[in-house]
Amino acid sequence: MTVHGDLPAPQQGLLLTHFLTVSNVAVSRRFYADVFGGDIVMEENPAIVKAANTWIIMNPGGGPTPDKPGVILEAPQSGERVSSFLNVRVADIAAFYTHAVAHGADFLTEPVDRGSELRCYFRDPDGYLIEVGQSTGLLVGIQAAPPAESG
Repeated sequence: MTVHGDLPAPQQGLLLTHFLTVSNVAVSRRFYADVFGGDIVMEENPAIVKAANTWIIMNPGGGPTPDKPGVILEAPQSGERVSSFLNVRVADIAAFYTHAVAHGADFLTEPVDRGSELRCYFRDPDGYLIEVGQSTGLLVGIQAAPPAESG
């Protein structure tokens, strides 16, 4: 697959990007560029940050459009309930954690060893949840234990 410059525009096949509705494009654009060491491809309309092998696309919310009738885009209202999150895999979670904290990431916990992986979570400026993980035991067939039943 080839891409036109740094824009997520394949000449054949497909590629996946991640779109975020954000409350402040400039703040989110800088956050994703700094924390993930990404390149700002477009400043606005939409803002696009290329990080590693993906693109984060950001725009403010808004009402329905002809191609998405009945759909309203808005930044998260609460960080307590989520239905999806960005999942980032890294080669060295300790190095990423240190870099991300230095660039403003506020992690929920330090990396936790789950047997199959080391994993931790943080939020972006709008409250989107981001998982960062490093496969460890999974590489030799160890899977994470199922979550404990809550009673």
